[in-house]
Amino acid sequence: MSLIFYTNPQSRGRITHWMLEEVGEPYETRTVDFGTTMKAPDYLAINPMGKVPALIHDGQVITEGAAIITYLADAFPAAGLMPANRAAFFRWMFFGAGPVEAAVTNKALGVDVPTERRGMVGYGSMEAVTNTLAAQLEKTPYLCGDSFSAADVYVGSQIGFGMRFKTIEERPVFTEYWGRISARPALARSTAKNDALLPKG
Repeated sequence: MSLIFYTNPQSRGRITHWMLEEVGEPYETRTVDFGTTMKAPDYLAINPMGKVPALIHDGQVITEGAAIITYLADAFPAAGLMPANRAAFFRWMFFGAGPVEAAVTNKALGVDVPTERRGMVGYGSMEAVTNTLAAQLEKTPYLCGDSFSAADVYVGSQIGFGMRFKTIEERPVFTEYWGRISARPALARSTAKNDALLPKG
Protein backbone atom coordinates (compact mmCIF):
# COMPACT_ATOMS: atom_id res chain seq x y z
CA MET A 1 0.00 0.00 0.00
CA SER A 2 1.50 3.34 -1.01
CA LEU A 3 0.49 6.96 -0.65
CA ILE A 4 2.24 9.62 -2.74
CA PHE A 5 1.30 13.19 -1.90
CA TYR A 6 1.96 16.10 -4.27
CA THR A 7 1.91 19.52 -2.68
CA ASN A 8 3.47 22.91 -2.22
CA PRO A 9 3.95 24.33 1.29
CA GLN A 10 2.41 27.65 0.20
CA SER A 11 -0.85 26.11 -0.99
CA ARG A 12 -4.08 24.50 0.14
CA GLY A 13 -2.05 21.31 0.15
CA ARG A 14 -1.42 22.14 3.81
CA ILE A 15 -4.97 21.03 4.58
CA THR A 16 -4.44 17.62 2.99
CA HIS A 17 -1.09 17.35 4.74
CA TRP A 18 -2.89 17.76 8.06
CA MET A 19 -5.33 15.03 7.06
CA LEU A 20 -2.51 12.65 6.18
CA GLU A 21 -1.00 13.18 9.62
CA GLU A 22 -4.39 12.49 11.20
CA VAL A 23 -4.68 9.24 9.23
CA GLY A 24 -1.28 8.11 10.47
CA GLU A 25 -0.33 5.95 7.49
CA PRO A 26 3.12 6.25 5.85
CA TYR A 27 3.21 8.58 2.86
CA GLU A 28 5.75 10.12 0.51
CA THR A 29 5.68 13.88 -0.06
CA ARG A 30 6.67 15.26 -3.45
CA THR A 31 6.86 19.04 -3.71
CA VAL A 32 6.04 20.76 -7.00
CA ASP A 33 6.59 24.44 -7.70
CA PHE A 34 4.13 26.98 -9.07
CA GLY A 35 4.60 27.76 -12.74
CA THR A 36 7.39 25.22 -13.30
CA THR A 37 7.15 21.59 -12.16
CA MET A 38 3.44 22.06 -11.35
CA LYS A 39 2.87 22.77 -15.05
CA ALA A 40 5.34 20.22 -16.39
CA PRO A 41 4.08 17.29 -18.51
CA ASP A 42 4.89 14.70 -15.85
CA TYR A 43 2.71 16.42 -13.27
CA LEU A 44 -0.01 17.40 -15.74
CA ALA A 45 -0.38 13.69 -16.46
CA ILE A 46 -1.39 13.32 -12.80
CA ASN A 47 -3.50 16.48 -12.52
CA PRO A 48 -4.27 18.21 -15.84
CA MET A 49 -5.35 21.30 -13.86
CA GLY A 50 -1.73 21.82 -12.86
CA LYS A 51 -2.76 22.34 -9.23
CA VAL A 52 -2.05 20.81 -5.86
CA PRO A 53 -2.85 18.83 -3.86
CA ALA A 54 -2.94 15.48 -5.61
CA LEU A 55 -2.71 12.03 -4.11
CA ILE A 56 -1.84 8.66 -5.60
CA HIS A 57 -2.97 5.68 -3.56
CA ASP A 58 -1.98 2.29 -4.91
CA GLY A 59 -1.95 3.70 -8.43
CA GLN A 60 -5.26 5.54 -8.16
CA VAL A 61 -5.19 9.34 -8.59
CA ILE A 62 -7.33 11.60 -6.43
CA THR A 63 -7.35 15.38 -6.89
CA GLU A 64 -9.21 18.26 -5.23
CA GLY A 65 -8.71 18.80 -1.52
CA ALA A 66 -12.22 17.92 -0.37
CA ALA A 67 -12.22 14.75 -2.47
CA ILE A 68 -8.82 13.67 -1.12
CA ILE A 69 -9.85 14.25 2.48
CA THR A 70 -13.13 12.38 1.99
CA TYR A 71 -11.29 9.54 0.26
CA LEU A 72 -8.76 9.21 3.08
CA ALA A 73 -11.47 9.20 5.75
CA ASP A 74 -13.20 6.37 3.88
CA ALA A 75 -10.08 4.41 2.91
CA PHE A 76 -8.63 4.37 6.43
CA PRO A 77 -11.56 3.84 8.80
CA ALA A 78 -9.28 2.93 11.71
CA ALA A 79 -8.34 6.62 11.97
CA GLY A 80 -11.91 7.37 13.05
CA LEU A 81 -12.26 10.44 10.84
CA MET A 82 -15.44 9.41 9.03
CA PRO A 83 -18.28 10.12 11.47
CA ALA A 84 -21.21 7.80 12.01
CA ASN A 85 -23.46 10.64 10.90
CA ARG A 86 -22.67 10.43 7.18
CA ALA A 87 -25.42 12.90 6.31
CA ALA A 88 -23.76 15.62 8.39
CA PHE A 89 -20.34 14.72 7.01
CA PHE A 90 -21.31 15.02 3.37
CA ARG A 91 -23.38 18.11 4.05
CA TRP A 92 -20.47 20.03 5.58
CA MET A 93 -17.77 18.73 3.24
CA PHE A 94 -19.75 19.84 0.21
CA PHE A 95 -20.72 23.10 1.94
CA GLY A 96 -17.01 23.77 2.35
CA ALA A 97 -16.13 22.83 -1.22
CA GLY A 98 -19.07 24.79 -2.64
CA PRO A 99 -20.50 27.84 -0.84
CA VAL A 100 -17.54 28.49 1.50
CA GLU A 101 -14.90 28.20 -1.21
CA ALA A 102 -16.84 30.38 -3.66
CA ALA A 103 -17.77 33.03 -1.11
CA VAL A 104 -14.25 33.32 0.31
CA THR A 105 -12.68 33.43 -3.16
CA ASN A 106 -15.04 36.18 -4.29
CA LYS A 107 -14.35 38.19 -1.16
CA ALA A 108 -10.59 37.84 -1.65
CA LEU A 109 -11.00 39.03 -5.26
CA GLY A 110 -13.19 41.96 -4.24
CA VAL A 111 -16.26 40.59 -6.01
CA ASP A 112 -19.43 41.95 -4.46
CA VAL A 113 -22.57 40.23 -5.71
CA PRO A 114 -25.46 42.74 -5.92
CA THR A 115 -28.35 41.91 -3.63
CA GLU A 116 -30.74 41.49 -6.52
CA ARG A 117 -28.45 38.91 -8.16
CA ARG A 118 -27.63 36.75 -5.15
CA GLY A 119 -30.12 34.15 -6.33
CA MET A 120 -27.77 33.46 -9.25
CA VAL A 121 -24.83 32.36 -7.09
CA GLY A 122 -24.79 29.15 -5.10
CA TYR A 123 -23.73 30.72 -1.83
CA GLY A 124 -26.12 33.67 -1.85
CA SER A 125 -24.01 35.99 0.28
CA MET A 126 -20.93 35.89 2.48
CA GLU A 127 -23.16 36.75 5.42
CA ALA A 128 -25.39 33.72 4.76
CA VAL A 129 -22.38 31.41 4.58
CA THR A 130 -20.86 32.80 7.77
CA ASN A 131 -24.16 32.65 9.64
CA THR A 132 -24.73 29.06 8.57
CA LEU A 133 -21.34 27.92 9.87
CA ALA A 134 -21.75 29.88 13.10
CA ALA A 135 -25.21 28.45 13.75
CA GLN A 136 -23.90 24.89 13.49
CA LEU A 137 -20.90 25.52 15.73
CA GLU A 138 -23.10 27.15 18.33
CA LYS A 139 -25.00 23.84 18.56
CA THR A 140 -22.14 21.32 18.49
CA PRO A 141 -18.40 21.53 19.29
CA TYR A 142 -17.51 20.02 15.93
CA LEU A 143 -19.25 20.26 12.59
CA CYS A 144 -20.66 16.73 12.65
CA GLY A 145 -21.49 16.59 16.34
CA ASP A 146 -19.52 15.87 19.48
CA SER A 147 -16.47 14.30 17.83
CA PHE A 148 -13.71 15.60 15.57
CA SER A 149 -13.89 14.37 11.96
CA ALA A 150 -12.36 14.92 8.55
CA ALA A 151 -14.96 17.65 7.98
CA ASP A 152 -13.24 19.67 10.69
CA VAL A 153 -9.90 19.26 8.94
CA TYR A 154 -11.29 20.66 5.70
CA VAL A 155 -13.89 23.23 6.71
CA GLY A 156 -12.09 24.06 9.93
CA SER A 157 -8.99 24.95 7.95
CA GLN A 158 -11.07 27.25 5.77
CA ILE A 159 -12.36 29.00 8.87
CA GLY A 160 -8.91 29.28 10.43
CA PHE A 161 -7.22 30.52 7.27
CA GLY A 162 -10.18 32.78 6.54
CA MET A 163 -9.87 34.53 9.88
CA ARG A 164 -6.11 34.82 9.45
CA PHE A 165 -6.39 36.43 6.03
CA LYS A 166 -9.53 38.46 6.87
CA THR A 167 -11.78 36.71 4.36
CA ILE A 168 -13.98 35.26 7.11
CA GLU A 169 -15.29 37.42 9.91
CA GLU A 170 -13.80 36.69 13.32
CA ARG A 171 -16.52 35.65 15.71
CA PRO A 172 -16.14 34.16 19.21
CA VAL A 173 -17.68 30.87 18.05
CA PHE A 174 -15.11 30.58 15.25
CA THR A 175 -12.20 31.56 17.47
CA GLU A 176 -13.18 28.97 20.09
CA TYR A 177 -13.70 26.29 17.43
CA TRP A 178 -10.37 27.00 15.76
CA GLY A 179 -8.70 26.92 19.16
CA ARG A 180 -10.04 23.40 19.73
CA ILE A 181 -9.05 21.90 16.42
CA SER A 182 -5.77 23.77 15.90
CA ALA A 183 -4.41 22.24 19.12
CA ARG A 184 -4.36 18.77 17.57
CA PRO A 185 -0.90 17.14 17.44
CA ALA A 186 -1.41 16.10 13.81
CA LEU A 187 -1.74 19.73 12.78
CA ALA A 188 1.44 20.62 14.66
CA ARG A 189 3.29 17.84 12.85
CA SER A 190 2.01 18.80 9.41
CA THR A 191 2.76 22.48 10.05
CA ALA A 192 6.35 21.66 11.00
CA LYS A 193 6.78 19.51 7.89
CA ASN A 194 5.32 22.21 5.65
CA ASP A 195 7.43 24.93 7.19
CA ALA A 196 10.53 22.82 6.60
CA LEU A 197 9.66 22.75 2.89
CA LEU A 198 9.40 26.54 2.57
CA PRO A 199 12.06 28.28 0.45
CA LYS A 200 15.00 29.40 2.54
CA GLY A 201 16.11 33.03 2.66
